[in-house]
This record gives sequence, C-alpha cells and structure tokens, in this order.
Amino acid sequence: MSIPLEDFFNDVVGKAMRGLGMTVESLAEASGVEPTAIQATREGKVEPAVLLRLAPSLRLHGPALVIMAQGGWTPEPLELEGLAQANTAYHDMTVNAYVVWDTTTREAAVFDTGATAAPLLEVLKAQGLTLRYLFLTHTHPDHVADVDALAAPVVLASEKESLPGAKTFAPGSVWPLGGLTIEARSTWGHSKGGTTYVVRGLERPVAVVGDALFASSMGGGIVSYADALATNRKEIFTLPDDTIIAPGHGPLTTVGWEKQHNPFYPEFKNETA
Repeated sequence: MSIPLEDFFNDVVGKAMRGLGMTVESLAEASGVEPTAIQATREGKVEPAVLLRLAPSLRLHGPALVIMAQGGWTPEPLELEGLAQANTAYHDMTVNAYVVWDTTTREAAVFDTGATAAPLLEVLKAQGLTLRYLFLTHTHPDHVADVDALAAPVVLASEKESLPGAKTFAPGSVWPLGGLTIEARSTWGHSKGGTTYVVRGLERPVAVVGDALFASSMGGGIVSYADALATNRKEIFTLPDDTIIAPGHGPLTTVGWEKQHNPFYPEFKNETA
C-alpha cells in the first residue's frame, strides 16, 4: 500500500509556529526573514535558503526540512508478517488503522478503526484470526468512527481519554496476545490520553503511535506542543531503530528513519544530514 506523506514542509512550519506561539511577525523578528517570505513559505513556496534561516527559530532541523520541501525522501515500503494496515478516507483526508496478530495462535488485536472497519474485518476473515482486543490510540472522531462494527470483546482506551463502552487503563499496562505482548506508553500532547502501543514478539517491534508521530512530521500539539515533543522523545525515540512506526496518518516508517529525516527532532541528526 503506497500512502503519501501526511504533511508537506509548510505544514511542519505551521505546526512549529503554532506550537511555539509564533506569529509571522515574531518569527520574522527572530529569524531575520522578511514577513512576505515567511508567508510565501506557509503557502508552499520552496526557498531552501529561507527554510534554513527559519529552522533555528522554529527548533527544526533545516537540512531535513529542505529535503522534505524538495521531495527528497519518503519511507521505503515496509511489510511485516503479523501486521496489516488499513487506510480509509475520512472527509478530505485518509486515516490508518491496524491489525496485529500472533502468526501461530492467530489471536489478533485491532488498533483504531479509521473511517470504516470494513477492511479490518476483511483482514480478520482472510487471515483466519480471532479478535481479542480493540486498542484506541486516542478518541478523535477519525480514529473511532466505526467501533461498534468490530464487535471487539474488549475495547481499551486511556484513562485520560475514555470512550463509552471502553475499559480504561494507565500508562505502563501490558496485555498478552498469544506469544506477543502489547505495552501502553503515554504519548500525549496531540490529545489528552494519546497512547503509543509497543508490540513485541514479531520479527521486529512495532509501535502503533496514533497521531503522536508521522513520517517526517508529528501530530499538532493541540493540548501541549511541548509535551507532544517530550513524550515522543521519551517513549518512541528510545525504542530500537528498527522499530516499525505505525502512524495514524501517512506511511509506515521506522524509529531510525525518523531520527534521520524528521525535522522536529534535530538532536538525532549527524553533521552531514
């Protein structure tokens, strides 16, 4: 499944500006870039020299932002036995949901529902799986639009962001799924109870991150931009580099790739990135 990046470079600039509480005028003062050039950047004009001058004031990695603007990187296709991605249309965007299963016992968990659970139900049937859990990364409408259709025996959501009919849990909770384990980590900031689920026991670890992190971007810091950045650093970027990141929007990526390419996390880039 080929899914384009969720955000353009100007979305990254806009999210950083909003998160830092910067206006065009305050960013111009901080960076020395003319307001007209900043506005043109926000509207999608690619000027590498401007991006490199803006990046330090926005706490972004300038070279990674330029590469993103020039379309120089997208994640390579990823496949993993025991992981399936469903991408469905929700209004003017698309949203991801996932099925993870133990390839021996055929026990499965679903993560979010997307706009419709139909493709998730197709995977469950085609693979001969028994659904044990529905885990919610957060309760924004595009991620929980079809909970009832799955008829999951157990629906789970963060204690900070519950949904009627769902059982709640605290960060650090762990569930067995056949020979797999699923661990809940708090990656809040985009939403109050944003949760990353780390799945271990497949050939590679998988982190289902919801809207905490996207390939080359991240979810908007609707509740707290600072905490969205901090919890991603603590709970996602400390995972092994080969961990597959399964985001709520956009393509699959890995921890290692995001260290190299995500402008929001400059500290992981080497001097030649």
